[in-house]
Amino acid sequence: MKNLTIHIPELLDFDEPSMNRYLAAKLFEDGRLSLGKAAEMAGMSKREFMNSLKSLGASIFNIPSDDLEDEFRNIQNRHL
Repeated sequence: MKNLTIHIPELLDFDEPSMNRYLAAKLFEDGRLSLGKAAEMAGMSKREFMNSLKSLGASIFNIPSDDLEDEFRNIQNRHL
């Protein structure tokens, strides 16, 4: 993994592990990282990472809404 130094306002009160978890969650939610890679970035198992997503304000579902709508339509069409 590559290291990156960022400067954040002190009022955010993030330590390095917290920032890694937060950033991993957001990158996962945006679809830029897989669940496994995001968990690795966060320093957690996949299960721990999945369980932490809600508290980090991220969704476990990183499927774009258009794709999700297509899937629902496909399911409905199969059952007609």
